[in-house]
Amino acid sequence: MAVGSGPPRLPGALVALLMAGLCLGTLIPLLLRTGEGGLVGADWAALRFTLVQAALSAGLSVGLGVPVARALARRRFPGRSALVTLLGAPFVLPVIVAVLGLLALFGRSGLVNEALGLIGGPRMSVYGLHGVVLAHVFLNLPLATRLILQGWLDIPAERFRLAATLGAPIWPLLEWPMLRRILPGAFAAIFALCLTSFSVALILGGGPRATTVELAIYQAIRFEADFAGAAQLALLQYAICGVAAGFALWLSPPALGGGGLGRSVERWDAAGAGARVMDAAWIGGAALFLLLPLGLAVLRGVGGLSDLPVETMGAALRSVMVAVSASVLTVGAALALALRAGTLAQLAGALPLAASSLVLGTGLLLVLRSVVGLSAVALPVTALVDAVASLPFALRALAPAVAEIEARHGRLADSLGLVGARRLRVVILPLARPALGFAGGLAAALSMGNLGVIALFAGPGQETLPLLMAQLMGAYRMEAAAATGLLILALALLLFWIFDRGGRIDASS
Repeated sequence: MAVGSGPPRLPGALVALLMAGLCLGTLIPLLLRTGEGGLVGADWAALRFTLVQAALSAGLSVGLGVPVARALARRRFPGRSALVTLLGAPFVLPVIVAVLGLLALFGRSGLVNEALGLIGGPRMSVYGLHGVVLAHVFLNLPLATRLILQGWLDIPAERFRLAATLGAPIWPLLEWPMLRRILPGAFAAIFALCLTSFSVALILGGGPRATTVELAIYQAIRFEADFAGAAQLALLQYAICGVAAGFALWLSPPALGGGGLGRSVERWDAAGAGARVMDAAWIGGAALFLLLPLGLAVLRGVGGLSDLPVETMGAALRSVMVAVSASVLTVGAALALALRAGTLAQLAGALPLAASSLVLGTGLLLVLRSVVGLSAVALPVTALVDAVASLPFALRALAPAVAEIEARHGRLADSLGLVGARRLRVVILPLARPALGFAGGLAAALSMGNLGVIALFAGPGQETLPLLMAQLMGAYRMEAAAATGLLILALALLLFWIFDRGGRIDASS
């Protein structure tokens, strides 16, 4: 490509530099504040709990996702496409709302304990390691199922037909090799996600034996003012997240070799009555596990609308402002990196996977606390960190769309002299609007339900909805908390719809 041709690339280099400054530069204040002391026993206990819960959560999510994905791959039934679409909902579902739904089902006064009480059985507790793992499986089983299901769908139908013609077993020849290719990457990706589970650990963990590294950072700052200890823990969290993210990227499955003709897959191995019953049980169980807590959260939220505190309106306004700001920042940064393309853009987009939101917030807190009042920058810092956290997912949505536009129209645009900002305005933005809208909606929804950095910076009267909901739950005002969760869910879905719909109106797709 000639000098001066193509889309603008300088903004992408600036965004990459900014990502390096935020994700790597925050290590400097952490290193300066660690002091000479080492990690104490409680810190090592938090590390062990963090790794154990992440391994158990990822293992169960992937292990349960295999039979659910296999059943979905083998069956065609009314509502199947809607169910598969539903499997993507927990990704944009506010985590704190999902936890509230699980409490409505498994909590002290939840349906399960009420049923156990009626039959005289012992009541169960959802708090501690098993509660954290349960919440992570709820949030990540859909992701595992989608990843594994795609592996089954990538096997060409002709291979199943050939196996049936030869009377060869499908499992060892087709399915197991595919799973060996897919499962390590799925496990590593979910393991990395479970390492950054502040909201889940705050509500369902929190005891001395159920504290994650991120929760220990929060406790060190908010309750002990131990900034040196928080810095040490933040460096530890950065290290384990970086290693996990590296493994997740390294274990990403390669493409399958040899495509098919696009025919529908006929699974003769699933024709028996026993196979049909088993597949129905897995699909029905997964659907019930996903839908029942969400339904209970919505019902409880509707019943608690009259108990909403007076602070709710202000918290909702602050949450929307933060979410919209984070969405604009995310889309701008992702578009700049997508236009830049290449290794630099990929590395910049992957850096936020290593630096969790709470670690970034801790580094920024150590820098800003001696310069300005933390409450004065609480909302801008929250929007910035939320934008950084959403960047990898937005880039994943935008980069293929921009690359396809350049592949189809790049040479024509060069011949017409459409370069730089003019090329961006005339060619790329109109054609990339659907992907831009989806990325913006995703970032807004993720920010709307995020509880993390705001908990470090917010002063009185600066609560966002997730922080207000956590405070209400801590005060055992569960009905008001449920109503607040319903409001978070409604606003997250509304923002996602507005951005996504706005990207598709009058846009080529």
